[in-house]
Amino acid sequence: MPRLTRVGALIGPITMATAALAHQNVQNPAVLARMDNMTALARQVEILGTMARGETAFDAEAANSALDRISGQANQIIDLFEAPETDPQSEARAGIWENFADFSGRAQELELLAARLAGSVEDRGSLVTALRRVGASCSGCHEDYRLNRD
Repeated sequence: MPRLTRVGALIGPITMATAALAHQNVQNPAVLARMDNMTALARQVEILGTMARGETAFDAEAANSALDRISGQANQIIDLFEAPETDPQSEARAGIWENFADFSGRAQELELLAARLAGSVEDRGSLVTALRRVGASCSGCHEDYRLNRD
């Protein structure tokens, strides 16, 4: 099984299940808004992933729309994380606010990357390329700025 397929098959369902559980007990509305934004972004990545893995039919229009929505969700990240809000359910590391310039730069990079890729997906090959690029952007930021609760 190709690496993209193995990783995607694990990440999508785990991300969605984790998000649903994490949101249940969130008390801070600012943290909940951040989590909701990230969940909405993850849903779009999952749309791309299911197509890339062949679990759903390839649909260039849906893939390009998902990339456009990823760009829109990424556009909100800086504002949502600007205040160092906390909640026991939050997965945000303190490093976000200790190095907010780097964090903000990564959010902007994801926004611009997804915007550039939106409209470029024409076939499964270009979808896989776009998904890898978006996934690398997400993963890099998560490695540095997201708590691993597993």
